[in-house]
Amino acid sequence: MPSQSLSMWFNEARQALDELEVAHRAVGGRGSGRRFATLQVNHAYAVLLSSQFQRFCRDLHSEAVDALTTLVPNADLRDIFRAQLTTGRKLDSGNPNPGNIGSDFGRLGMDFWVQVQLAHPQNTG
Repeated sequence: MPSQSLSMWFNEARQALDELEVAHRAVGGRGSGRRFATLQVNHAYAVLLSSQFQRFCRDLHSEAVDALTTLVPNADLRDIFRAQLTTGRKLDSGNPNPGNIGSDFGRLGMDFWVQVQLAHPQNTG
């Protein structure tokens, strides 16, 4: 089953980022060199990218929690398990930095960055 989080990243998030890219080109043109007018658009792009990535990471974490909690047959225990995995989740309030991502996925018993490196060895070191 494909990840809904990944689908949203490739569709909704991409569209929002593409729209800001169009605005960037409209303000600054396509030529080389720094343009003062594009500085605020650059800042907005960085904030938008971070927020979209935070949403992706949080949604992906929620999907993983859903997959784990559906294995618990008792509804009350399932709710307790879900709460333990999501209460105080750093991605609910903090930036999607390596520490917050690793901490939240670590609650699922996953060494997130080791798994990323194993999946993409060409991007290490």
